[in-house]
Amino acid sequence: MENKQIVITKFGEPDVLAIQSSAVPQPQAGEVLVKVAFAGVNPIDVKTRAGLGWAAAQNKDNLPWVPGYDIAGEIIAAGDDAQRFAVGDKVAGFIGFPLQGGGYSQYVVVPETLLTLVPDAITLEAAAALPLAGQTAVQALDKAGVKEGQRVLILAGAGGVGHIAVQVALAAKAEVFTTCSEANLDYLATLGAHAVNYQFAPVSERVEDVDVLIDLVGGDAALDALKCLKDGATVVTVPTISAEMICEKAKMLGFDATGMLVDPNPEQLDALVYMVSVGLLKTEIQHVYPMDNVADAHRQIETGRTRGKVLLDMQC
Repeated sequence: MENKQIVITKFGEPDVLAIQSSAVPQPQAGEVLVKVAFAGVNPIDVKTRAGLGWAAAQNKDNLPWVPGYDIAGEIIAAGDDAQRFAVGDKVAGFIGFPLQGGGYSQYVVVPETLLTLVPDAITLEAAAALPLAGQTAVQALDKAGVKEGQRVLILAGAGGVGHIAVQVALAAKAEVFTTCSEANLDYLATLGAHAVNYQFAPVSERVEDVDVLIDLVGGDAALDALKCLKDGATVVTVPTISAEMICEKAKMLGFDATGMLVDPNPEQLDALVYMVSVGLLKTEIQHVYPMDNVADAHRQIETGRTRGKVLLDMQC
């Protein structure tokens, strides 16, 4: 049995991604071996492949390196003392974050404590869409202290993190405004958000009196969105590259502002999986690419126009 893995051979364009084979790893004490059905593709994967950001800087001497932090699949073996799951259980997890990666693999060994049981009510595709994006969404809303009745503005509400943040904020009974392209106006309206077409006018001309800004875009779009906020508003900005600039500007204007890095939390993933299983949350998957087409998956993320999530089918 071989383990095909997608590796970053060197930093650069999507065609630096290659498939290599290695032996299937053996689980050690407290670990399980997961046959990965689907791996999530996240903007951080694309950024790292291009040689940008902290994970790239830390791994530059470790190439070829296997990216990927989101997996969903089936347990096929357990190491000593690994008793939480049975062989055959379906699981999902947020693994190897931020420096180890490893999700773009057909087989991966994972500490069992990092995994969440996926019930029959959920597809493995839906489960693979949740770990990094779902926890980023929940943690951003938690950090902002979003409460019932607040006006919350989420930039890029149709994206991987955004579409979950919109639904979780609505479940918390906030009034949600979000920015999107024209193609996603109807989709976000069906979720229950007030959607603003940023291609038509800056959001600052359309929305006001906002209590909380969840910035998933950064840069000029985030600076413009600060004009929508009321006195004493809270800003949480997720893109690391512009976080310092956004926070400085927000604080100068008298807002409470913070950047964030997602922190893997299996209990949170349990809660997200439960929300999907009972219909409180719907994951949107734009496309599932065979693992051989990983370069196309990265190109799709780079368009900045992905609705929901992009996945890799790791078994074909």
